[in-house]
Amino acid sequence: MSPSSSPSSLPVPPGPALEREVRAGLATFATMGYIVVLNPAILGDAGMPAGAVLTATCLAAATGSILMGLLANYPFALAPGMGLNAFFAYTLVLGEGLSWQAALAAVFVSGVIFVVLTLTRIREAAIDGIPPNLKHAVGAGIGLFVALIGLRNAGLIAYNPGTRAMGRINEGYFGDGALAEFAFPGVDEASIGLALFGLLATAVLVARKVPGALLIGILATTLAGIPLGVVAPESWSPVAMPSGLGETFLQLDFGELFAYGLLTAVFTFTFVDLFDTAGTLVGVAGKAEMLDEDGRLPRAKRALLADSVATVTGSLLGTSTTTTYVESAAGVAEGGRTGWTAITVGVLFLAALFFGPVVQLVPGAATAAALVLVGVFMMGAVGRIDFEDPVEAIPAFLTVAFMPLTFSIAEGISAGIVSCVALRLLSGRVRQISPALWIMFGLFVLRYFL
Repeated sequence: MSPSSSPSSLPVPPGPALEREVRAGLATFATMGYIVVLNPAILGDAGMPAGAVLTATCLAAATGSILMGLLANYPFALAPGMGLNAFFAYTLVLGEGLSWQAALAAVFVSGVIFVVLTLTRIREAAIDGIPPNLKHAVGAGIGLFVALIGLRNAGLIAYNPGTRAMGRINEGYFGDGALAEFAFPGVDEASIGLALFGLLATAVLVARKVPGALLIGILATTLAGIPLGVVAPESWSPVAMPSGLGETFLQLDFGELFAYGLLTAVFTFTFVDLFDTAGTLVGVAGKAEMLDEDGRLPRAKRALLADSVATVTGSLLGTSTTTTYVESAAGVAEGGRTGWTAITVGVLFLAALFFGPVVQLVPGAATAAALVLVGVFMMGAVGRIDFEDPVEAIPAFLTVAFMPLTFSIAEGISAGIVSCVALRLLSGRVRQISPALWIMFGLFVLRYFL
């Protein structure tokens, strides 16, 4: 049966096939389960209650994954996205001074926009209108941004007031144990050593292609932190009833969001998730040979709708944008081909709700390695950028460079879009500027004058 004629319903496969789908779901969850630890840690930096964020993360991931299985019958799993949670916490809340309640409102608005764009097929047209090099650059830039957060949180690099830039830790640390005078607040020698151990251990697991390497690395580093005194468990009970959502459920502040301005926050959430989801769906589906003869994904509208509804639901529960995960490729490699794989992942996220005590033990030194290696994975997009053509290379480079250097995903996207249109216009290649690109250029230019 060709991909285009495959059924959109979700029949129950025979025993061996169902076992294969469940096994594939376990593989996918093992590779993306780190989000259960990382998302509460990152949004916790924005002042959100970690317990409630953990519950919201698991519920949003379960909702999105199960919807993907039921609506589209695809083996793609969803969860709050890396990069977008960093933009939420470090750019909007800590950088711009927006409250996390207003940031949740921005996620909700972007989710509603996703639903409308998906139902009207505008979302697919917008994706086609952005140059491929910019799409790749956004992913690579977010990778650098996320890695920078991990290195900073671990204390491996810190702000140097002498150069007004990020520097490395004092060499004296390896000799007399002295920390750099500009070390990241709350980081001590033990946590820096633990972070170095975690980075090396997790990198080895990744290099040896161990399934679930990031999650195993986080757990191993956390355990190693106990004798060092970095991790101090109050009890040894690994399970407990999940935290309630009372502190985050429906805590959206639209008044502050409108006072701040919708453009930057909502547009960035919309732009990043738009291409992140599209790229993931096409890339993973290609590995599973699910694309039709024209390279398109059948039932893409249903898959995008599951993604959109999950984002709206997640914002109401109390988490950042929910998106399709490229780690779904692990399940595809294990033979997952139907929605039962995604549903299995959703059920596992529901089970993860009861492991809050374990998650809350995880220190920043343990999550740092995962953040750095997520950055490594995302940087692979650089290899697909055409650096031979300056009109393509310069906007892509500015996109990648601006994100970590300005500590803002929004600034990187803005630099890329504005320079892309300007260079094409002034170099006589105006016909290469799509309507979607003109609209985004106008929005970003207005952003600097409003």
